[in-house]
Amino acid sequence: MKPTSTDGSRPRPHLFPTRFDGFGPSRFRPAEEVPAVHEIRGRSPGILLRGVRNHAPTMPGVYGMLDAHHRLIYVGKAKNLRGRLLSYFRVNSRNPKAGKIIEPTRRLVWEQTGDEFAALLRELELIQQLRPRFNVRGVPGLQRHHYICLGKLPAPYVFVTARPTGKEWAIYGPLVQWYRSEAAARRLNDWFRLRDCPQSVALHFADQGELFDAERSPQCLRYELSTCLGPCAGRCSRSAYAERVRAVKAFLEGRNRSILHQLHQQMLAAAAAFEFEKAMSLRDKLTAVQWLDERLRLLRRARNQGAFIYPLMGVDHRLRWYVLDRGQVRAVVYAPTAANRAAVATILATTATTPPGPALLSEAAVDSVLLVAGWFHKYRDERTKLLSLAKAQQLLQEV
Repeated sequence: MKPTSTDGSRPRPHLFPTRFDGFGPSRFRPAEEVPAVHEIRGRSPGILLRGVRNHAPTMPGVYGMLDAHHRLIYVGKAKNLRGRLLSYFRVNSRNPKAGKIIEPTRRLVWEQTGDEFAALLRELELIQQLRPRFNVRGVPGLQRHHYICLGKLPAPYVFVTARPTGKEWAIYGPLVQWYRSEAAARRLNDWFRLRDCPQSVALHFADQGELFDAERSPQCLRYELSTCLGPCAGRCSRSAYAERVRAVKAFLEGRNRSILHQLHQQMLAAAAAFEFEKAMSLRDKLTAVQWLDERLRLLRRARNQGAFIYPLMGVDHRLRWYVLDRGQVRAVVYAPTAANRAAVATILATTATTPPGPALLSEAAVDSVLLVAGWFHKYRDERTKLLSLAKAQQLLQEV
């Protein structure tokens, strides 16, 4: 049996017990690229600080912090390695986490990248592979992946779970920020008047025949508040409830987003009538549902989006082609020349024949999709640079 640490997890390996020569292979740089790397060792922050001042470049890249046992405890990215690393030593202005990271650090290592986009991708790649302690601390509680589901017969409703059973009527995700997913699920159940009671609560539809009539009372206040159809008390038919389930499914699949328009109009009407408390409540509902709608739209685009090329000039004045497919970076090559034309053609041909992705993206894929989407949201003008696969192949033929 492999030994475990005091918290029950497997101990992190001693990745670089001797000389640091880089973090290893990467999907996010051209195969022929050899990144510049460096390391600084020191028993005190003062020694490390002098090393950063003397050697850290003003270039984009990723960096790592190692403790006295040569264990990688943190990975970060930077548009400017020198500026970012120096910030760890500014006691009066750094955030508390930076102080906790630098305190046990005995080795600083870094690996340069061709541009800031590559640094972002490389950081995510290393965190997913190596899971340094300070990168993953606190993540399971807030950012763990989970799914929005529609199910649990005989009266399906929207709920959040980390492990779908496969028996659900529909599954959407994975997502992060559990508390926001739960808020959205609650708002959707209220809006479409679906139950959210435990499975132990007996349900009875109005059109469900029985030998003797029985007087049933709603099991919670949601029926009285008009946020549930009341299947526990026989206040709706099976068909009426099923109609609401189909409606929420249409929203979750992006086929009917009218709930957003209606909530927005109701919020404006309440504000115009000086019903500010009601307007704020409607705003909160709209915010929760909009957040889920945006995330699900992003995942749908990632699954259905075709291949594109994102050309980006690096700080080394070399043009790189990032091959994007379904919201993820599949490969990185230098812009085609006579020397690498065959290799680029092979990568483009492989991308063009890649079958559609699964209905549910993997957790690693979701992180990648969110990173790429965030980049193009931050730098909107960069979208104009995107080349279709056909255009890229045309440029390849002209080399």
